[in-house]
Amino acid sequence: MPYIDESPTMSPQLSARSQGGGDGILPTPPEGLGPAVEAGKGLEMRKLVLSGFLASEEIYINQLEALLLPMKPLKATATTSQPVLTIQQIETIFYKIQDIYEIHKEFYDNLCPKVQQWDSQVTLGHLFQKLASQLGVYKAFVDNYKIALETAEKCSQSNNQFQKISEELKVKAPKDSKDSHTSITMEALLYKPIDRVTRSTLVLHDLLKHTPVDHPDYPLLQDALRISQNFLSSINEDIDPRRTAVTTPKGETRQLVKDGFLVEMAESSRKLRHVFLFTDVLLCAKLKKTSVGKHQQYDCKWYIPLADLVFPSPEESEPSPQVHPFPDHELEDMKMKISALKSEIQKERANKGQSRAIERLKKKMFENEFLLLLNSPTIPFRIHNRNGKSYLFLLSSDYERSEWREAIQKLQKKDLQAFVLSSVELQVLTGSCFKLRTVHNIPVTSNKDDDEAPGLYGFLHVIVHSAKGFKQSANLYCTLEVDSFGYFVSKAKTRVFRDTTEPQWNEEFEIELEGSQSLRILCYEKCYDKTKVNKDNNEIVDKIMGKGQIQLDPQTVQTKNWHMDVIEMNGIKVEFSMKFTSRDMSLKRTPSKKQTGVFGVKISVVTKRERSKVPYIVRQCVEEVEKRGIEEIGIYRISGVATDIQALKAVFDANNKDVLVMLSDMDINAIAGTLKLYFRELPEPLLTDRLYPAFMEGIALSDPAAKENCMMHLLRTLPDPNLITFLFLLEHLKRVAEKEPINKMSLHNLATVFGPTLLRPSEVESKGHLTSASDIWSHDVMAQTFSPGLGLGRHRPRGSAQT
Repeated sequence: MPYIDESPTMSPQLSARSQGGGDGILPTPPEGLGPAVEAGKGLEMRKLVLSGFLASEEIYINQLEALLLPMKPLKATATTSQPVLTIQQIETIFYKIQDIYEIHKEFYDNLCPKVQQWDSQVTLGHLFQKLASQLGVYKAFVDNYKIALETAEKCSQSNNQFQKISEELKVKAPKDSKDSHTSITMEALLYKPIDRVTRSTLVLHDLLKHTPVDHPDYPLLQDALRISQNFLSSINEDIDPRRTAVTTPKGETRQLVKDGFLVEMAESSRKLRHVFLFTDVLLCAKLKKTSVGKHQQYDCKWYIPLADLVFPSPEESEPSPQVHPFPDHELEDMKMKISALKSEIQKERANKGQSRAIERLKKKMFENEFLLLLNSPTIPFRIHNRNGKSYLFLLSSDYERSEWREAIQKLQKKDLQAFVLSSVELQVLTGSCFKLRTVHNIPVTSNKDDDEAPGLYGFLHVIVHSAKGFKQSANLYCTLEVDSFGYFVSKAKTRVFRDTTEPQWNEEFEIELEGSQSLRILCYEKCYDKTKVNKDNNEIVDKIMGKGQIQLDPQTVQTKNWHMDVIEMNGIKVEFSMKFTSRDMSLKRTPSKKQTGVFGVKISVVTKRERSKVPYIVRQCVEEVEKRGIEEIGIYRISGVATDIQALKAVFDANNKDVLVMLSDMDINAIAGTLKLYFRELPEPLLTDRLYPAFMEGIALSDPAAKENCMMHLLRTLPDPNLITFLFLLEHLKRVAEKEPINKMSLHNLATVFGPTLLRPSEVESKGHLTSASDIWSHDVMAQTFSPGLGLGRHRPRGSAQT
């Protein structure tokens, strides 16, 4: 039975609770951002909150309609000689759906005109108050939910006609959507009311936050929130034990605490497993392949009683010679394919293409996403059975490793006994996994409902201000992670603040988002003890002091102003600010109004002024990276501190004599970021607006020889300053890529980083038609220029000498 989340800060997509798996981390609004909001801004935010809620309410009503659609014909056949279902089965499966539909339809019809004809005096608290007072119908629905699912499942197995109906129900698309409908299973639709029951509570929190205390709606919304919270509390007390419990043949109760998909190294290869953490045992399973219509089940691969489970310390763990990291360029290729397939699916939908073609593309996308999910994790998570074997999982995120470790250690504080499961007990436990699981789908975008938020694409600017709550002085730093292609990756790291209980970093980072929905912040204590080395990757293990996660709500972050927030983690509070810039906006090329500097000034003007063949800024940044950053992990990919980058930009623009001293003292990622920023801010790309269409056509050629000849011809037609600078940069990036075993930056990685920067045309030339697909093309062009066959290093520009 799904647990109904009472937390006001969780997103609706995360409403199925994963217990015991973390710190109970909830972002807390900083002081001064409570109900006492500015009236004008607050009322505008109210409208934004309500508009988003209204759109999701329309989708929810369409889902309820789709669920009700087969009910009438099924009832009509129930009294005939050949019924599909009996009246009792119909009433059990569709119990209270009609009532829920009517409540929400009335609510939507009353709310819609108020939002559409918005003014500052509009009142709608009474609508939410009435909706909250009718939540009792959900209690009846929840009480019946388990038997409704079981009945639907039994009917599907025994009746082919009902099975076909329940496998593909048509949900009408929202009014402003280009699609007419989407297909969804009855099981997924029956879960929607469970998921929905928290949504109005979440919205009430947001509305109260942006409603002045003296507004007539304020007391009504407070009352509605009180009713909703009381309802959720009472309902969770009833359903929680039933949801998580499985009774063993000995009459003991065992509860599911946490589950999720992990990659296990088994028999020298990567296997995707579904891991279940119960109150006294960890079970590793895989989903059995079943024929259509058959009930899905898990197959237990192994289990460890928590009383016998130990975590080997880094110095005790054995190295794992069988773990070979997947080549970076192959992972990047998968990402490119996924992005291209997403673009094709969007085109098909826009052109109202055939559903078969879309399903075929979705299947291809799933295959690539699955491979990426399986092969991208590299962080070792080793567990050991004190009576026998060790097991190794590979995770993509230190956050995830910490969650699993903490959840297990929390349970191990209880008085646990060792045991051996009989075959019957193991069968019962494994059989319960399908019903009890909280994570239903592999975390890839192709598994998401079409109505789910697609995530953010662009750049998230984050300032990590400070932290407090540490009990003793330590060497402290933070890392930032965002989700990308179904898994989390580390994107930025603050400097280490030495020997303090209140670090003040005040560092800004620019993080690229690729369909991201969440930001994670982890706080570490830096360890300088060289004996604490992880044998799997030869890195010193730093201690996680706390971790937290927030949802990237588009309405909150897609404003021009900074949004300040606080994450609480194990008694520690980290204060940060963020704002989001869409990809198109961030890559706009705006010529500088001052032509005396170097940023935003044509490369030909700069080289002529300097009497050089390659701009001074490019030469100095490259020299510094090669001197002390060529072996830095993630060089050019990891964000530098934005304030450091801006400081370097100002010094280069002013032609300050102290630039060399500043470069030698500056963090290497900031220097790499300054070089990328220089190319990004050129008024036209290094490979020019004029040649952009030709590069796009050339890279689309099928014949490799023709493609190579085309690239060579186009590059040789570049103006001399552009070509010489490009060759200079190219040789540098090849030297960086030679250190790939150390810096983890392959040519493909570097092509991904520099492609859009060097190729994306100026705003005037692009005319607003750029998509993520154009960035894929730019990556391909860069990858082609890196190709050994192209041999650019052997070609000198017209009359040029070595730079």
